Amino acid sequence: MSFELSFENVKKELNFNPKDYEKRVKEINALLESERENPKNFVGWLHYASHINQNLVDSIKKQAKYFRENYDTLVVCGIGGSYLGTRAVIEAVNGLFPKDPFKILYFGQTLDPNYTSQILDYLQDRNFCVVCISKSGTTTETSVAFRLLRNILESKLGKREAAKAIACVTSIGKGALYKMATQEGYNTFELPDNIGGRYSVITPVGLLPIACAGIDIDRFIAGFVRAEEKFNSPELSQNYAYQYACEQNFLYGKGYDIELLITYEPRLQALAEWYKQLFDESNGKDQKGLLVMSSTFTTDLHSLGQYIQDGKKVIFETVLLFNKPKVDVKIPWNEEDLDELNYIADKELSYVNRKACEGTINAHANDGNVPNIVIELDTLDEYKFGEFLYFSMRACAMAGYLEGVNPFNQPGVEIYKKNMFKLLGKKGY
Repeated sequence: MSFELSFENVKKELNFNPKDYEKRVKEINALLESERENPKNFVGWLHYASHINQNLVDSIKKQAKYFRENYDTLVVCGIGGSYLGTRAVIEAVNGLFPKDPFKILYFGQTLDPNYTSQILDYLQDRNFCVVCISKSGTTTETSVAFRLLRNILESKLGKREAAKAIACVTSIGKGALYKMATQEGYNTFELPDNIGGRYSVITPVGLLPIACAGIDIDRFIAGFVRAEEKFNSPELSQNYAYQYACEQNFLYGKGYDIELLITYEPRLQALAEWYKQLFDESNGKDQKGLLVMSSTFTTDLHSLGQYIQDGKKVIFETVLLFNKPKVDVKIPWNEEDLDELNYIADKELSYVNRKACEGTINAHANDGNVPNIVIELDTLDEYKFGEFLYFSMRACAMAGYLEGVNPFNQPGVEIYKKNMFKLLGKKGY
């Protein structure tokens, strides 16, 4: 199977009964679909991929081709949903150390002067271009970074040539970034008003930088389209995304307040960051909500493993596995065997990694009584990754409504911004 979902030590020990959720799932699914008719609701992502305009896709490819042919580095300037999904896809598909001479950097996601100065120093010797992503254009971290980047480009190239090195993804017809892009002549792509940042990776927010990274966006979109078909059913028995949301809700109700997304590949760490924002920003509100965190195994087994195994029973794990690695490494035979590794000599690292995973699930689920949900996919490519991202988004929406919250707003995030603006002396605050 290309997409498998299994539950270890959940149904058996905790008496989970999917039938308890069937009626509510159908009601919420109908609500989601009905909200598509209201442009003020943030559900434009539900069927965006299957209705995407081919002219838009072609213009994204054209911009990416121009950037790759005329520059050696792309700076993706954005924060939160404006870059996390993009980074997740690029690092998962291309790896952490790609051979592609065209480099991708991420900027505008921090106010740290050390990180900022190092990025700026690095770019002094690079022929770089910029994709700036912001719905409003007033997000402080991104706006500061974009101003710094514009200053460098304009000093090097002059305003006219600098404009060719910049593309913006923003709301059309309003906002500070759109106004600037129009005035300065930057190529501009639409971030739809009815799609929130953490659900926006299938829009130009993700598609443009992903295309610049040399990834096949047609295949990526196709993965989303396939997922729309697979995870649109109101029948719980047929919909893995809704099954997963119900498991989350059930475990949260049993006192498991923390979910750990577990991956076994470092190139999926950016995916984990996107996943945490998706679920925590969507569903952590009204003084309730599951806290979603992440770990990379086997690395974190040597730091968090003890607590997971024997600590307070407030954690359950969702394990994401890809069955077929892109590349593999064979462990060599050594005649002296001083490191005592010959028992796994001539075996592939993927085999050893898989056995570590199986042993860990067994230890945590059966000995540690930590519920485990396992999601298995065949391969890690742009198609399958698109399918998984949509699966997660659909599950997140269902989980939020099951909890009784609006999964598409983020009122708590705005509070820190208002306080910061007041302390910095911004007009109107």
